[in-house]
Amino acid sequence: MHIVDGALSVPVLVSGAVLSVVGIAIGLKKMDYDNLPLVGVLASVFFIASYIHLPLGFSSVHLIMNGLLGILLGWVAFPALLVALLLQVIFFGFGGLLVLGVNTLNIALPAVIIYYLCYKGIRSENPKVAAIWGAIGGAGAIVITSLMVAFSLALSGESFVLAAKAVLPAHIPIMVLEGFVSYAAVYLIHRVKPEFINKESV
Repeated sequence: MHIVDGALSVPVLVSGAVLSVVGIAIGLKKMDYDNLPLVGVLASVFFIASYIHLPLGFSSVHLIMNGLLGILLGWVAFPALLVALLLQVIFFGFGGLLVLGVNTLNIALPAVIIYYLCYKGIRSENPKVAAIWGAIGGAGAIVITSLMVAFSLALSGESFVLAAKAVLPAHIPIMVLEGFVSYAAVYLIHRVKPEFINKESV
């Protein structure tokens, strides 16, 4: 869901950058630096998952996995996703430097929202119940991100309204797929490494 440079108005770019800086600052403050390997792995998951993408007007359609990042990292998803998005700009030209703040906000804020919405459910002692909440988080993050991308485009002018309307329907298959992937990931983590979910530091 990378929005490209030149698509957004200056007020939207500035607002996105400011809010992203706030989120990144909170994420860095809450980060347990002993968990940096986990943060790096999850940032890599996003980096790889979103590498294969299809253009959609001024945005794109691809796997995001921000629901899973939010479930496991909370606010730390902000700096993790910033690094991944920045590397994608540098190496592949995805998005752009000017729109980096908005792209970070549109992907990381839903991750944080999912963290709080699924916090109790994901920590259920029953792995299947936790996995269901993981699926809800995975799909829900795509819904929120799609709406935020659409809102960003719509705020930038009438010429982007049509593209904004197409964002959510285009991501319905991604919602379903990420729901299944997040279900499997949370179930596996509960079985193999439950401490990744039970951490309170983020």
